[in-house]
Formats: sequence, C-alpha cells, structure tokens
Amino acid sequence: MRADMYLIYLLLRLLALLPLRALHGIGGGLGHLLLWRRGRMVRNTAVNLRIARPELDDAAQSVLLREVLVESGKSASEIVKVWGAGAERALELVREVRGESLLDAALAAGKGVIIAAPHLGCWELLNYWLCRRTPMAILYRPPRIAAIEGLLRKVRGALAPAQVRADGAGVRTLYKRLAAGGTVGILPDQKPRAGEGQVAPFFGREALTMVLLPRLAARTGATVLFAFAERLPRGAGYRIQLLSAPQGIDDANLELACAALNRGVQDCVELAFAQYQWQYKRYSADGLVSPYDREQG
Repeated sequence: MRADMYLIYLLLRLLALLPLRALHGIGGGLGHLLLWRRGRMVRNTAVNLRIARPELDDAAQSVLLREVLVESGKSASEIVKVWGAGAERALELVREVRGESLLDAALAAGKGVIIAAPHLGCWELLNYWLCRRTPMAILYRPPRIAAIEGLLRKVRGALAPAQVRADGAGVRTLYKRLAAGGTVGILPDQKPRAGEGQVAPFFGREALTMVLLPRLAARTGATVLFAFAERLPRGAGYRIQLLSAPQGIDDANLELACAALNRGVQDCVELAFAQYQWQYKRYSADGLVSPYDREQG
C-alpha cells in the first residue's frame, strides 16, 4: 500500500475511536451544509423526491429533503467507523437481523444466491455481515485512483468479498460461481451503460434498469434476495434486513423481470426511505426525457 494510503488508513483507525453517534452527528452537520449550499446534488435529490413522493406539498418536500441529506451525510461519516474499526469490531454494531432464515434456506438449497443490495443504508457493513456468513463475490468497477484498491483490501481484511470486474470475463465468473452454488452480490440500482439496460418503472417513472441480475437469475436458477443494513436512530447501530425478491425477477421477458427488480428495490427503500441515495440521476438516459435538465434550466 502506498505511503499516502497508509496515512489515510492510520487516520481512519484514529477517527474510528469516536462513538458512532458522534460520527453520525458530524455527518448530519455535513448534510445541513450541503442543503445550505444548494448545489447540483441537492437539486437532483429534490427532483427525485418529487417523483417518488408526488403527494407531498412543498413544505413536506423540504422536510424530507433535509432528512435525506442528513442521512447522506451520515452515510459518508460512518464509513470511518466501518473501515477504521476493522470488520469484526464494526459487526458489533449490528443489533438485529430480520429475514436471516431466508438466507439460511437459500444457502441450504445449494443452487446459488444472488444478493441484490441497493444504495441504501450502510452497504459496507452489509458486505462484512454477508461475508462472515458465506464466501461472496461482488461485481465492481475499479476506482479511478488505483491506489484506493490497496486501501480497501487493508480495511476490509479477512471479511473482504472477492471482487469481480464489471466486464465480460467478470460476468462469466459470476455465472460459474452461481452454477457451483456460490453467492454473488450486485447493486441492483446501478445505472447501466447506454444500450445495455431495459426501461422499467421505478417509483412510478420509467428508469433505465440493469438486465444482468435478471439474466443471472434466469440462467442459473439462483435464489435472489434483497438486503441492506438499516441505520438505527441516535447512533444505536444497524439492523440487517433481508427480503425475498418479487415474483418475475427471473422472467425471460426482460421488461417484466426488470419491473420486478425495481419493485424489489422499492420494497427495501420503503423500509428506510431517507437512507436511500437519492442524489443519483436515475431517470436520465437516452430515449427518456430528463427531469433534471428541466429543473436546472
């Protein structure tokens, strides 16, 4: 690991001594600062919230926007604890697990398991928890700064998932792993590249949706479970949530399968609405009218 990355690692270890509640307080302050600055991220978030919660008036939208930005700030600050404390210490923050029997049954079936983990709550902690239960591979795109990979390997330690690059060879690796009864993790709300997705409704509006997960499920017969680590109030820790996938997620008709995929993401989001990363421009894609362009003039 490079010297500068090692210094960052030492800083993470030091800051991880702070209580989670204090770190969440810092993150909440960051969220208020973002709201005050009213930058592009805030504007994109406001657009998404109006799409997802059209029944709310302006006052209620403002309250929800503030809550979402506070949770986004916590998402950034809590990573200090999750990475800096080490995997086993971080897992001590898990206070409750809901739906664990679903994972037990899926693993026992031996047909492979696909964990669909949306951008919701604390997904790094979720990775630790899943990797303690079973070896897992995740699909990823390498960070722009190559040295960060070394830092991630260091902080994740023995509970690091196997990282499979998001390319043709990587996808073949996922198929082989599932065929052998293994477990893979995928971000189901990752926006696909142009020409590689399927349009499907997400909170009532068409959004470009990945087709990889439904194809993996259809071709391997693997069980699909949705999962996330919910942030508890006042720095109390986290609740792991596992949910069954909606029917049709493995349908050969990609339009139906992607609609089911997005319903699964929505089911998770509705359990911890403000903890979703609403700043992404999920509704912009070739062939779709972008609501963000209209908002930003």
